[in-house]
Amino acid sequence: MVDDRPENLLALEAVLTSPHYHLVSASSGEEALKCLLQKDFAVILLDVQMPGLNGFETAKLIKKREKSKNIPIIFITAISQDMEHVLQGYSVGAIDYIFKPFYPETLQRKIEQFVKIHENHEQIRMQSEAKRSVELEEVHNKLDITTLDLRKTEALSRVIGETLRDTIVTCDERGYILSVNPAVTEMFGYQTEELLGQSITNLLLSVKQDGGESTTFTTASFVKQVTKQVMECTALRKDGSHFFADIQIGEAIIEGDCIFVCSIHDITVRKQMEEVRNQKFNQLEKLVEERTLDLLLANEKLQKEIEERKKIADDLYLSQDRFRKIFESSPCLIGIRSLQDGRYIDVNASWLHYTGYHYDEVKQQTSDLLNFVQSCDGDDNDFDTLAFSTPIRNMKISYQTKTGEVRRGLLSTEMIEIQDETCVLIVLIDITERDLLEKEVSRLDRLNLVGEMAAGIAHEIRNPMTTVRGFLQIGRIDSRQLSPEHIDLMLEELDRANGIIKEFLNLAKNKTNHKTKQSLNSIIEALFPLIHAEALLAGKRVLLDLEDCAELYLDEKEIRQLLLNLSLNGLEAMTSGGQLTIKTYSEGQEVVMEIQDQGTGITAELLDKIGTPFFTTKDNGTGLGLAVCYSIAERHHAVIKVQTNDQGTIFSIHFKA
Repeated sequence: MVDDRPENLLALEAVLTSPHYHLVSASSGEEALKCLLQKDFAVILLDVQMPGLNGFETAKLIKKREKSKNIPIIFITAISQDMEHVLQGYSVGAIDYIFKPFYPETLQRKIEQFVKIHENHEQIRMQSEAKRSVELEEVHNKLDITTLDLRKTEALSRVIGETLRDTIVTCDERGYILSVNPAVTEMFGYQTEELLGQSITNLLLSVKQDGGESTTFTTASFVKQVTKQVMECTALRKDGSHFFADIQIGEAIIEGDCIFVCSIHDITVRKQMEEVRNQKFNQLEKLVEERTLDLLLANEKLQKEIEERKKIADDLYLSQDRFRKIFESSPCLIGIRSLQDGRYIDVNASWLHYTGYHYDEVKQQTSDLLNFVQSCDGDDNDFDTLAFSTPIRNMKISYQTKTGEVRRGLLSTEMIEIQDETCVLIVLIDITERDLLEKEVSRLDRLNLVGEMAAGIAHEIRNPMTTVRGFLQIGRIDSRQLSPEHIDLMLEELDRANGIIKEFLNLAKNKTNHKTKQSLNSIIEALFPLIHAEALLAGKRVLLDLEDCAELYLDEKEIRQLLLNLSLNGLEAMTSGGQLTIKTYSEGQEVVMEIQDQGTGITAELLDKIGTPFFTTKDNGTGLGLAVCYSIAERHHAVIKVQTNDQGTIFSIHFKA
């Protein structure tokens, strides 16, 4: 029990007093270490905070000592319960950490268990010592028997050494020869007496290491070579000649002295045979290497060829599988014919569905079952079957079904190879229903447009004609009632009717125009003062944002009319203070002109009617302005796009560069 406060030691002693315990108290870490040098303890109760050596330092020193390092240490402290201090206690070797005030019964139970562990350990140690005594007696008995066996073995070894043809040499730790068998005379030419007391290095010159290199045989290397493995060395005879030998060194301890036994076997004949064998082996190995190299090259080439063929086969299988799925599921009529004899090799389900033939009726047929006829502007001309030798792309044709029905389609062909046979892949898109639908829609559009235009022209021209007719009737009754002002009014109405007819004629698709290569920006800049003046009169602004663009083939008059119509529409759509932006830029292969206003936008129901002739939201408009713009754009192969919201509208005209 280690604590610098006597009252704490007294409290611990009161708690732990027992006839079975011998309690030892120490008031410092130094005193505790002295007690450990004198006695053995079952457990140590150690205070953390002490003057001089504190509890952690004392525990470290206890654990460093071999005899006391296994004694369990329990820290008792009343100062810090921080986890950091607890972990520090465990790190220096404590097995428990108790905080004051502690429960006496808990401490008693813990100490009781540690004492039991110590008693068990001591009991086991005493049993082990008793067991060792019994074992030692058995060893002495066995030693006597072994001594007798050793004498027998020694006699047997002497007989073997005298009759063995290998040389047996015994040496001490310094390599001096203690004994040799009679075989040394035949192998080395020495008498036994000549070698006694001599160094074994007189017999062995060098030894071959594991790496194949030979090193000089020395006494130090002789001692190191104690092994059960056989080593090759170079031996020296008395007459100075060399020979190869295998040696094996063993070690024995006799009455504290280390004795080395070296067995030397002459391998001269074996080395000669090995040399001859190695020569033959080298020749054979060279042939094998050459043949192996050839086989490796051939195998590598074959492996590459196998891999390439496997890859080709996999790709071919995948390609065939994809083609078969596309072939069978395609809504197009697909057929494969041989170019050599025109034989049908295969057709898909769509082919059979549209033509009315069964698969057996088509397979292997050589005649042109569908009687392809090329269609050109509504006229059907004979289609040359030899043209299959060249690819065809989306050619309009007519073909005949099994029932004699003539249908229309788009024909495309491609040359393919199937098992070394040149074939033509025929892909036919049936457009019969689409042609009929397009013709019907076109007819209805024309009728609808004719009706709308007729109604518009009648409405727009009837107003000025009514005015003129009324004044002419007045003049017929009394010509004096027609004043010059009346005549001027009739002329204005006639001019108005003429303007409507003129704008209507601008919608004609076959109107001739005069296109020249010029800059779109220059046309905009030339017209800008007029647009700017119109904007200033209405209290509005116009902004130009022109980028460098490619020159285009344009009709300057039509582009001016297009720009003016869209700009004036934009100005009219804005209130005072609004800004109109005219912008040009390049976008891919297109040149774009944008006219952007800050009006209230166009509603969705009106957006679909934009560009329709005679449709207008203005009180005095004719409804032909935007229609003329769309007509001009179409004649220039341009596209007008509209973007609109409640903050304004953008008309963008996309010209192909």
